[in-house]
This record gives sequence, structure tokens and C-alpha cells, in this order.
Amino acid sequence: MRAAYLTGLGSPEVIRVGDLPVPVPGPTDVLVRVEAVAVNPVDALIRAGRFRTPLPMPFVVGRDLVGTVERVGGDVDQSSEATRFTPGDPVWCNSLGHAGRQGATAEFAVVPVDRLYPLPPGVDPAAAVAVLHPAATAWLALVRHARLRPGERLLVQGAGGNVGRALVELGAQMGGYVCATAAPADHDAVRRLGARDVLDYRAADLDDQAPGSFDVAVDCSGRNDLAALAGHLALGARVVLLADRGDPIRVVARDLYTRDVSVLGFAITNASVADLAGAARWINDRLAVGGLPPRALHPVPLEQTAQAHHCIEAGVVGRLVILP
Repeated sequence: MRAAYLTGLGSPEVIRVGDLPVPVPGPTDVLVRVEAVAVNPVDALIRAGRFRTPLPMPFVVGRDLVGTVERVGGDVDQSSEATRFTPGDPVWCNSLGHAGRQGATAEFAVVPVDRLYPLPPGVDPAAAVAVLHPAATAWLALVRHARLRPGERLLVQGAGGNVGRALVELGAQMGGYVCATAAPADHDAVRRLGARDVLDYRAADLDDQAPGSFDVAVDCSGRNDLAALAGHLALGARVVLLADRGDPIRVVARDLYTRDVSVLGFAITNASVADLAGAARWINDRLAVGGLPPRALHPVPLEQTAQAHHCIEAGVVGRLVILP
């Protein structure tokens, strides 16, 4: 099979595209014929060695895939609806390429059956794979960590991106009052997803624009300006950290603890199989009704995987999708 893989860590130029043996599924694995693979920022971090995890070499890059079932391991429980897969079924996964698991950027990939989910009928593989990682991140942020409750006020900063849009869509669906910040070009799209208030993130008087206080705040931009945010937090608020630009976080501690504020951080990489499955159920529900629209798709051939990594490191707008 053709694959994009590493034999060592480094810049995007270490990515090779060539032939590797088709992987053999274990007894509780599924062999998937890959149709589309997303390129995520974390893929570049792993390739560069900035996010340490066991990597079997040669290591196929990439985490998220959409494809069809090619072969099912002999010990997969076919009596369970959650693991009942047959050849030809459309499926997806968003947790390969980590902790010793090979990646997805190849013509075939092996997926543990408990990390594989059916793709709803009629959903475009490229559009689906573009939102799997952002949507699961949003679900983990609001359901697993912040535990957003109906009627609570949610602030999504940087709502124009794919994670931000998924947060807005989920927050509104959960019954939250969603306030979002985004560039003006994204305001209409963010409103359509359920934001009640949409503010220009570049406005100098953003602090004065933010209406009322917030029970949950998530900053997708990675600025994490807790000092500016502190005055807008309600008693018992939860602040969720999920992105980072490398800047130090500075805040007066009493501005947080005197309001019983919790600061929570997570990485989707650490999510349990059960949490990923919970996110997958919501994702499939939304995909089945045309939800979770990707911001923009940039198709890339397998041979240009290294160029795609350059683009992701340069901050490309939209989602790069590799079509093996």
C-alpha cells in the first residue's frame, strides 16, 4: 500500500511517501480501506517530537480517517451493535497515531474495534473527516469537563474555527446561552450555529462588549487571557483550556478563587475510549442531519503530505484533507 510515514522525527521533510506492507489486523481489530484523512496540528507536533508518544517505526502519520471496512478480526464481538462491522461498511476513527497505534495516512489502516464508529449514510467522507477531531474536542470540553447545564452562559472565544463552531453548535443544543467572538466574516455562520451574541474578537473594547458574566468560558485561539476574562466570570464558573500559543498565563489568583472559579485543561489525546465513544454518538447524530459543517476544505493528494504539514504549521485557514 502507499503510505506517508516517518523513520525519524524532525521537520516536514522527514515525511516519506512510499510502499509499506498492508497491516494485518489483530483479533479485535478492523482493517479499513482509507478514503480521507484529516491533517491536525497535533500531527505536526508528533512528527517534530514536541508531543512525545511511543512511535513504532516506520510510523504512518495522521489520526483521523474515514473509510470502509475491508476485514474484521476474528474475535470482534458481532453480537454487539457497537462492534458489528461487515466489509463495505462506511466507518470513521479519530484516535490513531498515538500511544503505539499506527497512523491513518495510507491506503489501509488497522483500527481497534472499540475506536471505530459507523459513518451515517450519505455523509461525504472528506467533509466528515474534517470535523471529527474538532467536534470531539468540543464534546469533551462542554460535556466531560465543563458540564455545561441548560440556561448557563457560555463564552466561546475564537468561534470562527472548526473547534469554535462545534462548541457553539453543541452549546446551543445543550440549552446554553452562547456568546461568541469571531472575525466579522464568520459572524453569520456562527449565528446560524446558535450563538445569541457575536462579538468582533479584534475590537479594542471587547471587555466592554461582553454582556453579563459567564458560567463557562472556552478560548479556542490559545490566548488564554485569564486576567481579562476574570471580571466576566460568574460565581462557580469553569474555564476550559484546550489550545496554547505558548504565551505565559498571568492572573491574580484571588480573582479566581474568590469566585470559586475552576480552571480545567484537557487534551483529546488523553480521552478514554468511553469518552470518545460518547463524543462519537453526538457527532454521528449531528452528521446524520447535516450538522457540523466544516469551515473550508482543502483536498491534498497523499504525495503532498509533507506540504500539508508545512501548511498546518503556517496556520492555514480551513481543514486539510488527504485523499489516499
